Amino acid sequence: MANQRFQDLGFGGKAAEARTRLLNRDGSFNIRRKGLPFQRWFSAYHYLILIPWWKFNLFLFIGYVAINAVFGLIYLALGVDGFAGMESHSLTQRYLDSFFFSTQTFTTVGYGRISPMGVGANATAALESLAGLLSFAFATGLLYGRFSRPVARIMFSEHALVAPYQDHTALMFRVANERTNQLIDIEAVFTMVRLEDDGTGKRVRRFYELELERQKLSFFHLSWTVVHPITQSSPLWGVTKEQLDHSDAEFLIIMKAFDDTFSQNVHTRMSYKHKEVLYGRKFKGILRTSEDGMTEINLGQLHDHEAVGM
Repeated sequence: MANQRFQDLGFGGKAAEARTRLLNRDGSFNIRRKGLPFQRWFSAYHYLILIPWWKFNLFLFIGYVAINAVFGLIYLALGVDGFAGMESHSLTQRYLDSFFFSTQTFTTVGYGRISPMGVGANATAALESLAGLLSFAFATGLLYGRFSRPVARIMFSEHALVAPYQDHTALMFRVANERTNQLIDIEAVFTMVRLEDDGTGKRVRRFYELELERQKLSFFHLSWTVVHPITQSSPLWGVTKEQLDHSDAEFLIIMKAFDDTFSQNVHTRMSYKHKEVLYGRKFKGILRTSEDGMTEINLGQLHDHEAVGM
C-alpha cells in the first residue's frame, strides 16, 4: 500500500460528499452554479458553441422566423400605402406578403415584386438589411467556431471489467477513436474515488490515482485496453464487488492526445460508477485480418465481453 498516491483532482471536500456521480458519462460535471446574476454566468457564445447540432439548427431556425415575424408585423402596421406591389386585401394575406417581403429584405435577395415607398417603409427596410447582415455574420462565426473546435471523439466501453491478468487480476476498460483522424501521444489518467472511514466514524471520499500497465501510446490507430493491474500496491487489492459497491466507488478517466488534423491537443473525460464495473468478464477481440492482408477493427463490438474464470 505504500505506493498508493492520494490526491484531490479539484473537486474539494464538499463536492466529494455529493451523492451523485462526480463525472457523467458524457464528460460533464455534476456541479450546479448559483449566486451570480444570469447575465454574469451565462455566455451565449459558449452555449451556442457547445450545444448539440440539432439544438443549434433549431435556434437558427427559430431566430430567423422570429425576426422576420416581427418585421412582418411592422410592415403590416405601415399599411399597403407604404409599399408598391402589395395588392392583397385580407389581413392574413397582407401579413404573409409582409412576412415574405421581410425574408427577402433580411437576406438581401429582393425579388422586386414588392418595394418600399416613403420614409417609414424605407427606413425599416434599411434597418432590417443591417440586422440581416449582422445576423448572418454572427451565425457564420458560430458555424466556424463549431467546425473548427477540435474535439476528441473517443469511444469508451460501456463497462469496466475485472479479469485475470498475468499472475493477478486487473481492472480494465477499452477505448477507440471514432474518427479516421490521427491521434498521437495519447495519455490516460485513471483515478478512483471511494468512501472511507476517516477514523472518527465519518465516511469521506478519497481519491487514488491508479497505476496503469501503460500510461501512454505513441499511436492510436487501433483500440486500446487500458489496464490497471491489481497488485499489492493497488488500492483495489483484495477488494470484492460487495466492498466496491459499499464504498460507492467511481473511476474517473482523463485522456489527452495530439490531433494531427488540427495540430492541437485534445482531451476527453468519462467515469465508471461501481455498478458499471463487472467482475469475471473479459473483452472479446475486435481485430481481424482481411483477405487482402489489411487489419480491420470492428468498433461495433467495442463493448462486447464474455465470462472468464477468476
